[in-house]
Amino acid sequence: MTIDPRKAQAVWKDVGENVQFTVLKLKRDDQAKAQQVIQEFADRYQAIIRSLRIRSAKPGGDSNLKVTLGFSSSAWDYLFPQAAKPKELEPFTTLKGPKYQMPATEGDLFLHIRADSEAIVYEAQTDFRRFLQDVTLVVDETKGFRYFEGRAIIGFIDGTEVPAVEEAADYALIGDEDPEFINGSYAFAQKWLHDMDFWNHLKVEQQEKGVGREKFSDLELAEKDKYHNAHNISSKLEINGEEQKIVRMNVPFSDPAAGKTGTYFIGYARHWKIIKQMLQQMLDKSDFLLSFSTILSGQVFFIPSRDLLDRMATGELN
Repeated sequence: MTIDPRKAQAVWKDVGENVQFTVLKLKRDDQAKAQQVIQEFADRYQAIIRSLRIRSAKPGGDSNLKVTLGFSSSAWDYLFPQAAKPKELEPFTTLKGPKYQMPATEGDLFLHIRADSEAIVYEAQTDFRRFLQDVTLVVDETKGFRYFEGRAIIGFIDGTEVPAVEEAADYALIGDEDPEFINGSYAFAQKWLHDMDFWNHLKVEQQEKGVGREKFSDLELAEKDKYHNAHNISSKLEINGEEQKIVRMNVPFSDPAAGKTGTYFIGYARHWKIIKQMLQQMLDKSDFLLSFSTILSGQVFFIPSRDLLDRMATGELN
């Protein structure tokens, strides 16, 4: 079987102008009802996206609406107890290092919506909620935005090492190693809160040593000029001498009046174990970014292919 990106959900690097991440948990008070609702939602989900793209299209262009829907391990077990399960889908458990940790938090369903206009994001989320509100509760809703030049909120260019679109499928999509779930993906969602006062009081040279790149030009520093725990050292995973890549996006969010600013990290990958190893390595090396950040949440989700969503809609997986 061959990977076909046309059958995948929107797991490519495209931060969007306006972004919303929503994590829901199932009420778990009526399993049959929840299964019926998810079946109906899977049937309508892709139609809603197509309709919104038509409704919001600009003259000579489109709204750049992109959406992904994911299921956690516990949600899969509850909704599809008789179905096979993606090989690497497991509950995320708290990861620990010598100084820091990455906590696991609850979450059953995951929605990642982005578009040029906040109105389109709003409409998509509102339509989705109509189907899901009776069987779910909101765990977290985070609104993100595109920062200047698409930079991370700390001012550095984001995603320099992310594979180009034409190469991304091999890193983002499950292949024939798990044929029943081909063209699906694993997503890891994690919310970081930054001490921006601390960060902004650092000299630019210190920030560059901590990230491992020049702030303006994005050129990588020489190894001798980086801190030993620079982010681009800690987050670079190599296995047998080969660098492992995922599709990663860092989306800024902020409530400036409350002094709360952070990064919502989303990583899509063919293999969850690769993301997990990257996270553990960041902890083991005490990634410099962790020194001024608090991690608020974390969970792994499986992103079904379009074909698998169609099978959900027929009740085949129940």
